[in-house]
Amino acid sequence: MARIVLVHGAFGRAACWDRVAPGLRAAGHSVEAIDLPGAGDDPTPVEEITLDRYAQRACEALAGGPPAVLVGHSMGGMVVTQAAARSPEHVARLVYVAAFLPSDGQSLIDITGLPEAAGDQVQANLVVEGEPPVATMAPEAVREALCHCCDDEQFAWSASLRGRQPVAPFMEPVALAGPGAEAFAALPRAYVMCLQDRAIRPPLQRRFIETAGCDPVIEIDTDHAVWASRPDELAAALNRIAG
Repeated sequence: MARIVLVHGAFGRAACWDRVAPGLRAAGHSVEAIDLPGAGDDPTPVEEITLDRYAQRACEALAGGPPAVLVGHSMGGMVVTQAAARSPEHVARLVYVAAFLPSDGQSLIDITGLPEAAGDQVQANLVVEGEPPVATMAPEAVREALCHCCDDEQFAWSASLRGRQPVAPFMEPVALAGPGAEAFAALPRAYVMCLQDRAIRPPLQRRFIETAGCDPVIEIDTDHAVWASRPDELAAALNRIAG
């Protein structure tokens, strides 16, 4: 079966995948979820956190085994895209789970300005403070923007995993040209849509899918935090794609 590397989104950590990974392992896959720099147990100071460092961490994980199915959720889509462009030989397939899917030269902030991104409840509720700037969200805003399909237990669990999010990676564009550009362009891409997503709205997800030619596309009728609200359905979708 497949080797699967899981990359969390903004405010997250590797443990966000804890309810998804067991189903994948039960299906016979090898699964690794990573903490991005400054997230979870990683001690990287905020002033050193960039999209480049995020991609470097993903590349380090990829280098530890055979070519992997590289999965990114939300902001993790920016990370897996940049990492795959640098190390396409270590990637078997890219999978975007309600994730940003940038074109060359786009930053996350650039994408949030597209017409299809209108109504994004994350950008509307971010509180940014400090230097370097770090973003937080109030718990009530998190529930409405990210987790409105979660029951109380799922929301409490997901809230326990959320941290602060450095803003610098949002501003940094991906650079997808270079020696491996042809191999990167040839990588198969799949997308897991979240149909009730209030962060990366379905029209924006569909734009990503059409622009990148994602196949297959699997739809889950839930919110942005699919790893909390529908972990078994997400595991089944990833198993189908990886298999």
